[in-house]
Amino acid sequence: MPTAAGVRRRQMLLGTLAWAAGAVHARPAAPGPYAERPEVREFVDSELAGHGVPPDWAVQVLATGRRSTQAERLMTPTLTPPPRDWTRYRARALDESRLREAVAFHRAHRRTLARADDEFGVPAEIVVAIIGIETVFGRVMGTFRTLDVLLTLAFDYPRRAAFYRQELAHFLVLGHRGRIDVLKQTGSFAGAIGLPQFMPSSIRQYALDYDGDGLTDLARSPADAIGSVASYLHRHGWQREQAVMFDAVANEAIAEQLGRGIVAAYPWAEVAELGVRIDGYLPPDTRVVLLDLPYLQEDQSTDYQYRIGTVNLATILHYNRSYFYGAAVAEFAATLRAQTEAGVDASG
Repeated sequence: MPTAAGVRRRQMLLGTLAWAAGAVHARPAAPGPYAERPEVREFVDSELAGHGVPPDWAVQVLATGRRSTQAERLMTPTLTPPPRDWTRYRARALDESRLREAVAFHRAHRRTLARADDEFGVPAEIVVAIIGIETVFGRVMGTFRTLDVLLTLAFDYPRRAAFYRQELAHFLVLGHRGRIDVLKQTGSFAGAIGLPQFMPSSIRQYALDYDGDGLTDLARSPADAIGSVASYLHRHGWQREQAVMFDAVANEAIAEQLGRGIVAAYPWAEVAELGVRIDGYLPPDTRVVLLDLPYLQEDQSTDYQYRIGTVNLATILHYNRSYFYGAAVAEFAATLRAQTEAGVDASG
């Protein structure tokens, strides 16, 4: 005969199992197809209304969308991210094979690069550095279906839903106007497209048909990619013939005081008065931004390198807000310029 304690344990176990079963059944059903979801229909009616995109066409396109759990997973920050290490990032961005490809790309497209420099004031090596770091000159553009990515991040990824709903709207406008094949377009897990990894909003605002074939094709036309990158930087304030970045001596207290922004907001004279020094000369009224770049020492403790950037570095930071990215583009460009001026052979 079971004891009273045994009966109580059995009753508790049965109760727990019943609660668990109820909890399973109480879970909301998985969302249905995107085109049938109320929030997607509201998006079509509200956010696309002012763009001239017919609702029926948009719904028909969105009905082909599928949730990309892989993109969602890759966008989700890890609980214990590795320590940020500028030295490691720089080594990947400026590896020898990528630099050799940069020399070859520069040589193959020198006329288009020279044209972009003449029209927008953006040096060839800056454009090449961005395309090289973004996609290794088109070899790593991403194979995710862009419609699926944008739908997933707009409606199943709350962290940046508002941003991605706007990007989805821009993407559908591009598709309706025949600038993109919305059913076939592929790109990164974050929704970026082509050699320069433009988001749909940037394609609408800054991308150019730079080869004059009637299409703006950032995935297959290096000329369009070159012109579009130069156009983007020019529109964000690139200054012709101005320096980009200097090695600096500073400290974290100064970086904290200046606010770690991405805008060249402070006159160099004021920053120098705080004790910052650079390996060059800047006119006192030049607007600058201070970058602090953490790196791991041999004992795994963190130290910092510092850079002073002008408005030109700030335009690169508008392209990608990462200080690592901005510093890497500037150093990649300087290295490429030195190699091309020295006549380094692309074959290495």
